[in-house]
Amino acid sequence: MADLVQSLPDLIRRWQAGWGVSQGFRPAEQARGGLHVLLERPDRHREIIAMDPDDDPDSLRSLAGEVAAASRPTWLTVPTNRPEAVETIARDAGLELRDERESLMSSHLHQHPRRSAPPPYTCITTVDGPVVETVVRHPRSGVAARGTMAVVGSDAIADRIETVPDHRRRGLGRVVMSSLSEHAAARGATTGILIATADGQQLYSALGWTRHATVLIAQCLSAKTSFVGG
Repeated sequence: MADLVQSLPDLIRRWQAGWGVSQGFRPAEQARGGLHVLLERPDRHREIIAMDPDDDPDSLRSLAGEVAAASRPTWLTVPTNRPEAVETIARDAGLELRDERESLMSSHLHQHPRRSAPPPYTCITTVDGPVVETVVRHPRSGVAARGTMAVVGSDAIADRIETVPDHRRRGLGRVVMSSLSEHAAARGATTGILIATADGQQLYSALGWTRHATVLIAQCLSAKTSFVGG
């Protein structure tokens, strides 16, 4: 995977660019060692993604202080290979850390395993501009699994990959990722990038994805409402 990922800051920048396209956000502002994204959601007005926290911890301290001083709900997202040091900096700034650690991962799309939907499920993939969406349906209960990939240059950033609880343990996540990867590759993407939950990491590792960093998320206590994924 070394030929696909030049450095951790490079991967972070590429992930954010595709995630922003998938979510419909304005382009991020790169400043003060981070990518600053305006979400304008009630529980998540702004998000700051640290670019180089391991080699530049002073920039992380500055970003943590900026989040701590925010008057509206602001997240600090930190991809890192030194999670304990990051946790200390976040707590020293008065931030609350999300309990679950996530993972920044990448994959070579042309080598991604293929998987068809098992009967009686059907799989439909549509394309809207740079965003590819796959939906797996059951004939009686409707949507069983879904996900998207945003194609930005040679990258495809996976987002909102989910399986309805009643349809889990049937390989539908593999079906979604297979179809997304195939269609993204057909549009010129070579590298898949995503941030995975702990459960998702097990699936993606089994599909050949490579883990590059732990992702920690912190929030200002005074502006906190709730942690909501997405």
